[in-house]
Amino acid sequence: MKIVEITYQYDGNVAAGRPRPVDSDAARSRLDEGSRVFSALLEGLADGSGTARRIISVDPRDLGIAPGDEPVPKQQPYAAVLGCSDARVPIELIFNEGPNDLFVVRVAGNGLGSEVLGSLKYAVDHLGGSLKLIVVLGHSGCGAVSAAVDVFLNPEAYLSLASKHSLRSILDRLLVVVHAAAKRMTAVLGHEVTRRRGYREALIETAIVSNAALAAYTVQREIGTDDPLGLRAAYGVYLLSARKVWAPRSDSTEFGGLAYPPVDAAGFDDFADAVVTSERIASLL
Repeated sequence: MKIVEITYQYDGNVAAGRPRPVDSDAARSRLDEGSRVFSALLEGLADGSGTARRIISVDPRDLGIAPGDEPVPKQQPYAAVLGCSDARVPIELIFNEGPNDLFVVRVAGNGLGSEVLGSLKYAVDHLGGSLKLIVVLGHSGCGAVSAAVDVFLNPEAYLSLASKHSLRSILDRLLVVVHAAAKRMTAVLGHEVTRRRGYREALIETAIVSNAALAAYTVQREIGTDDPLGLRAAYGVYLLSARKVWAPRSDSTEFGGLAYPPVDAAGFDDFADAVVTSERIASLL
């Protein structure tokens, strides 16, 4: 039997919760460490049995149960996360966080529609005292990106979406990224890559991480690069089978954990090369 126990714990001391990160780098490091803790928690149960336990310290003020007559808890997340609506991606659990730590926005394909951008701008404008990082988190096997890839590979399928305006608006945004990912794959790996058995899956995964990185870049442009609080955007992809966060980047051979997006066109060229030549994409082909 396999048992996983995740406990949110406080001891009545209002200082029991973990201190908030002081800047974007500290916030990213905490999220990366949290994802490693979550992955390690389940790693030992993958091929055996037993009990895995984890305790997350919680500040009772964030639950509204602090001693005395304190008002409703003040919202003070240290990171905002734009994730996909996929039910297999429990964002707070993935990053080893509890209540009031993350401001979470979820939409199919983690796309930057007007409502999503509005929600993130709200967080920046109203939660700037605690907010240090905005994360765009994709995930492997994303259904929205997969649908966009299938339309790209078989354009006739788009006709069935003619009257489905809400679904079409999601796919239209993703098709631009899919087209760019396919173009880069053939430029780097040759046109014969399209005939490989794993091409569809490799294109899906390439487009997923490209979409996350591009969204993070767009968010960074929206919030500006001269923010006095040092607020930054980052990206990553949660791998469902490995239970880890993956983020290819051009400036490092380490692809684990979150990464900051490229800052210009040349940076995206290098990023794209790093993605399509990565060990993960090669294994899918």
